[in-house]
Amino acid sequence: MAQSFGLIGLAVMGENLALNVERNGFPISVYNRTSEKTDRFMAERAQGKKVQATYSLEEFVQSLERPRKILIMVKAGRPVDAVIEQLRPLLDPDDMIIDGGNSLYEDTERRVRDLESQGFRFIGMGVSGGEEGALNGPSLMPGGTEAAYREIEPIVTKIAAQVDDGPCVTYVGPGGAGHYVKMVHNGIEYGDMQLIAEAYDLMKNALGMSHTELHEVFKEWNTTEELDSFLIEITASIFTKMDEESGKPLVEVIRDAAGQKGTGRWTVVNALEIGVAIPTITAAVNARIMSGLKEERIAASSQLNGPVGKYTGDAKAFVNKIRDALYCSKICSYAQGMALLRKASEEFNYNLDLGESARIWKGGCIIRARFLDKIKKAYDENPALANLLLAPEFKQTILDRQDAWREVLSTANQLGVPVPAFSASLDYFDSYRRAMLPQNLTQAQRDYFGAHTFERLDKEGVFHAEWF
Repeated sequence: MAQSFGLIGLAVMGENLALNVERNGFPISVYNRTSEKTDRFMAERAQGKKVQATYSLEEFVQSLERPRKILIMVKAGRPVDAVIEQLRPLLDPDDMIIDGGNSLYEDTERRVRDLESQGFRFIGMGVSGGEEGALNGPSLMPGGTEAAYREIEPIVTKIAAQVDDGPCVTYVGPGGAGHYVKMVHNGIEYGDMQLIAEAYDLMKNALGMSHTELHEVFKEWNTTEELDSFLIEITASIFTKMDEESGKPLVEVIRDAAGQKGTGRWTVVNALEIGVAIPTITAAVNARIMSGLKEERIAASSQLNGPVGKYTGDAKAFVNKIRDALYCSKICSYAQGMALLRKASEEFNYNLDLGESARIWKGGCIIRARFLDKIKKAYDENPALANLLLAPEFKQTILDRQDAWREVLSTANQLGVPVPAFSASLDYFDSYRRAMLPQNLTQAQRDYFGAHTFERLDKEGVFHAEWF
């Protein structure tokens, strides 16, 4: 009997998605370039399940019911194109390819145009949730033609994470919209992780808190409406893991050089290209780059002096202020991400539903958090909302907590603890709330040295001055 779904690429994410599809009632065929991995999967995790192993693309394609639905889980870039080119001559009109990797949205735009023009279907689908999400229910962000999405809707609504208001999947929009939203999701994820790291740095190095105390703080924060989230939850858990070799907390023996796979950088580059300020996310990407300069930083630490000391005030009160600073900074980071989605929706004709984007991130994905309910509510109440900072609840939250936020940054500066993402968030808030910024001087300079002209506050038109 023909299988109802097919998957290519049996790395961990591919295996877990295959098992998720099968568990939800859709018999699946699988194919991997190396047969050893297929054999191991079948002998171990897929044993006794409705999973059919295939050992050539021809066999794989022939095993599927028509129109075929094929999910590709291979490395983004050329490997995706290579698999598509190998599949193309084996497929029939209306067969569908779904790219579930972290592809650049521009590549997805190209593939949609190319394959749809030849009578095939193509979906670029962001998948978030890591290994656990892939197995038990990820957040899915599919983009392409709506007709193509409707064909896979019965499957993706079953395998996605399920939350109180439905499955964490929706038709995102045409072309590369799905992978674009996933890219921005990952940029927000970079911001979240950096903000949490800065809170940790302050508590560990400014307050001298132990790993046990840090565990308790993050565990308590995860019970609050503001910070209850997957990333805070796993952070609390991390501080309980001891290293068997050294006897120290494992986090303290991990090299402080963070990697990245490109989606955060893509977010920053695209924001610059279409003219949206996302300073918190940019700071998070820069922080990872700086962390990679480990040897240089070690050498510099013996030559460049700065403040050395501990916070001498009320430690418990300061921890609460760090929590407030973290939440205010988080609001700004999400405001930047949603502003980028709004501008991209206009720029690329994606017609994104920002409230629905927030809703499908409530379960399964890495940035899942109770706080996303507030974002969805804000856009439900005002779909034309220019910026999340203007949503009544978020506006009041920051107005109530900004004194604590400013004190945390001031203290960090005095003690020499870098807080680039906290600082970028506050700068974003302070820039957005000011009716006048100093770029009147910038425009005067540009007109002075390059006759770039300027506009005036008191009358319409474009002007140039004879400065000398």
